[in-house]
Amino acid sequence: MTRPLRVVAVSGGLQRPSRAVALSEHLLDLIADEVPCEQHLIELGRLAPQFAGAVWRAQLPGAVERELAAVEQADVLVVATPVYRGSYTGLFKHFFDFIHQDALIDKPVLLAATGGSERHALVIDHQLRPLFSFFQARALPLGVYATDSDFVDYRLQNEALIHRARLAVERALPLVELTRQARSAPAEEVFTA
Repeated sequence: MTRPLRVVAVSGGLQRPSRAVALSEHLLDLIADEVPCEQHLIELGRLAPQFAGAVWRAQLPGAVERELAAVEQADVLVVATPVYRGSYTGLFKHFFDFIHQDALIDKPVLLAATGGSERHALVIDHQLRPLFSFFQARALPLGVYATDSDFVDYRLQNEALIHRARLAVERALPLVELTRQARSAPAEEVFTA
């Protein structure tokens, strides 16, 4: 029997409660509804005091190192960031600067962002996709962007957005299933299939 899929979400939200955290949790739940998985959420706002001033990975405390290892060892990533000055937060980028450049190769990544209005919806394609392209990750085809008005008490309420999130996960499932199969099959089966 194979172990459940490791799905790790990274939220770039700097405060709690956070719409980015709420969106991350919603996406994690949608994935868990479809495939057996272990979920892990990393909230960068809570972790910030431990890594914000570090320049090198060797300077990081054990708690941050464990979170970086969780990202590197994940089978699937969900990343969500609030839009700050037209891009992901600096803290979000700083965290991913510590990830080994080969650690995310071919890893499925579901991209998500939150912002004050629709004006920043292209952050997924213009900022997040290039970042994860550098890592040679498999950014999933459909991203999820939510505005402040899509939430009530930090819970998704907009039916169109809820549908889009569900569709993003549904479209991701074939790649997630390939990841599961590749992880559980012996190496020679993966190359001959």
